[in-house]
Amino acid sequence: MNFLLKCVLASAPLFSLGMATAADLTIQVDDVKNADGVLMVAIFNSEGSFLKQPVKGAGARAVAGTSTIALTGLPEGEIAFAIYHDANSNGQMDKNPMGIPTEDYAFSNNAMGKMGPPKYEAAKFLLPAAGATVRVSLK
Repeated sequence: MNFLLKCVLASAPLFSLGMATAADLTIQVDDVKNADGVLMVAIFNSEGSFLKQPVKGAGARAVAGTSTIALTGLPEGEIAFAIYHDANSNGQMDKNPMGIPTEDYAFSNNAMGKMGPPKYEAAKFLLPAAGATVRVSLK
């Protein structure tokens, strides 16, 4: 048996252990104004990384009314997310000259900040190993 095959076989239990702790998250996004562009989501798992370094990102086509974003393989435990509707599909959240978003957005728990984004503490929630479905409304 060659070295590579031995390594794969020896590490198989570790891979299955890692997969056992992966969780799925379905986000139902309400108040999507139109079907233009995509909804972009970023997942964060600590206060230090919140709005800076996501552990996972994804996108889904916008559907007017309610859109659904499904994410798989997330780490179970404490997480938060941020979503924005990239209506013009330019890959970034558009802002006015004062830095205020001009595209709709939401945070987990429908958290809102005062004069800026919410704190991680307000947006965080526990994602169980069994997964979860949550609902947010774009603002």
